[in-house]
Amino acid sequence: MTGADMTETLGDGEALATLHRVFGYDAFRGEQEAIIEHVVAGGDAVVLMPTGGGKSLCYQIPALVRPGTGVVVSPLIALMQDQVDALRALGVRAGFMNSTQDFDERRVVEAEFLAGELDLLYLAPERLRLDSTRDLLSRGKISVFAIDEAHCVAQWGHDFRPDYLALSLLGERWPDVPRIALTATATRATHKEITQRLGMPKARHFEASFDRPNIQYRIVPKADPKKQLLSFLREEHAGEAGIVYCLSRNSVEKTAEFLSRNGIEAVPYHAGLDAGTRAAHQSRFLREEGLVVVATIAFGMGIDKPDVRFVAHLDLPKSVEGYYQETGRAGRDGLSSTAWMAYGLQDVVQQRKLIQGSEGDEAFRRRAAAHLDSMLALCETAHCRRSQLLAYFGQDPHTPACGNCDTCLTPPETWDGTVAAQKVLSTVVRLQRERGQKFGAVQIVDILLGRRTARVIQFDHDQLSVFGIGEELSESEWRGVVRQLLAQGLLAVEGEYGTLVLTEASGTVLRREREVPLRKEPPKPVTSRSGSGSGSGRGERKPKSAVAELPVELVPAFEALRSWRAEQAREQGVPAYVIFHDATLREIATAWPASVAELGTVSGVGEKKLATYGEGVLGVLAGLGGAPGVTPAPAAAEAPDPDWPEMDAEPEPEDWI
Repeated sequence: MTGADMTETLGDGEALATLHRVFGYDAFRGEQEAIIEHVVAGGDAVVLMPTGGGKSLCYQIPALVRPGTGVVVSPLIALMQDQVDALRALGVRAGFMNSTQDFDERRVVEAEFLAGELDLLYLAPERLRLDSTRDLLSRGKISVFAIDEAHCVAQWGHDFRPDYLALSLLGERWPDVPRIALTATATRATHKEITQRLGMPKARHFEASFDRPNIQYRIVPKADPKKQLLSFLREEHAGEAGIVYCLSRNSVEKTAEFLSRNGIEAVPYHAGLDAGTRAAHQSRFLREEGLVVVATIAFGMGIDKPDVRFVAHLDLPKSVEGYYQETGRAGRDGLSSTAWMAYGLQDVVQQRKLIQGSEGDEAFRRRAAAHLDSMLALCETAHCRRSQLLAYFGQDPHTPACGNCDTCLTPPETWDGTVAAQKVLSTVVRLQRERGQKFGAVQIVDILLGRRTARVIQFDHDQLSVFGIGEELSESEWRGVVRQLLAQGLLAVEGEYGTLVLTEASGTVLRREREVPLRKEPPKPVTSRSGSGSGSGRGERKPKSAVAELPVELVPAFEALRSWRAEQAREQGVPAYVIFHDATLREIATAWPASVAELGTVSGVGEKKLATYGEGVLGVLAGLGGAPGVTPAPAAAEAPDPDWPEMDAEPEPEDWI
């Protein structure tokens, strides 16, 4: 079929009809239609679209519309089975080939591919380096090549995979097969690198909005982070699924144990666990409702679980790309979700130390420092966080302010911190010039507050002219000043012990040539019996769960449908979302369809699912006695029943500052 034929096919509505028939949706979102039209017509595409934006449809529908099998290159070996199960539940003929299969299983998939019995075939990039795999693909008919998680090809990206560098061979060996490279996050530099390394100079570029309006972004001052996390989960996301990210394996283990001990069902996930344990914990997260996974960044890429209601960070991410990718795993179903982070001075010190101690060359350290500076700017901004995120990715900032981040809901106060900054910098100067000494933030703050601690007395620091000149601020406020000076590059971290030193810019402050605006530190959260508060400032709108957003009279129907879905998922051994997403169950509970035809109009209910689950869904609703507010008709007047169809980092510091 020629490109013109493909365009005519799309014009006849086959792509839209496929969207409705298979996936149960009536219309494309955003750039989806333009992308699909371009790929169906035979064009290459590079697609930047946020997690939850519908990237998979951009290659799945061309694979279903074009003749042949769509080959999807994905690094997510552990998730391929679930991805294939989800497609098969929709009636799509899908298969995968990776190292988890034995010889006979691979032979079956190979035979299905050669016989033209697969719509989609998932492959790990490592398999494409094998001559046997490339020879197999040459003997079949390929409709499209999809390169998922395409940022893995970028060596400056956050998930670099060397095997992705060889994927340029696809265009060389199969020049007539369209290629589509997709990623959820990429700066302009990474975007350019993806295009170059994959050998796609003629590709059309599509960039969807990176705005995720259903996610509420919140960053709270770090006090006792584990207790803050516990309070946040109990108050806002009790019984809901989510991911907690920590910097080190040790912190992951301790946090998971702490949550479990306090009644939150939680499991750890990091590279130090054996493969069987990691697989088991990932499987539980996908299949169980309400489970929390505490993980390093080794967890999460490609996780399709739509009902992740929160992503929490107990340590500062290394880059805005990483932060956006990780927080984007929340709320894929479009329902309200939270991106919550506890952030403090020690995070800044720790990340600066990691960069200084890294094995990379000077160019690498400069790039890592630039990434960290952008992340710190996001944490310290007094303006809309969503606007800052969008601007980082080169998109127009949110105007007016989004109204769904902490800085919009509770605007922070700012103050002229020039004098306070001069006091901190002067203390560092006095220690270095008068004593030839360097100390960390704790000692600097103790000197400013005039505290005669054992270390202050040991080093005679109570004899310094700056001793006690900072009594106008509290300890937490001085720590905030130091943290913000580090974020603004007016202080630097040096050496193994994280001592503070001046930078080239420090002199402009000491010479009164520059003002230093600072965010005012919020009051310390009130500690309750259950632990420290979550840091939810007054005026913040807490995200509502899928249940809370429903009218109270519809909650029993939603819960009954969830229970039915859980039973179906257990029987079939698949994640619950493979049956239906929460968003679809909410719409079913709201619409309360009385027939198969009515159920078929609900978004997310395609032909295959209607045929498979229609009778069960209607049976659940019938068992509840009819829609709320509707008086049942007399028995004699009832209609007859229808005929149903159907990386590990440095150890986490224990003393938080």
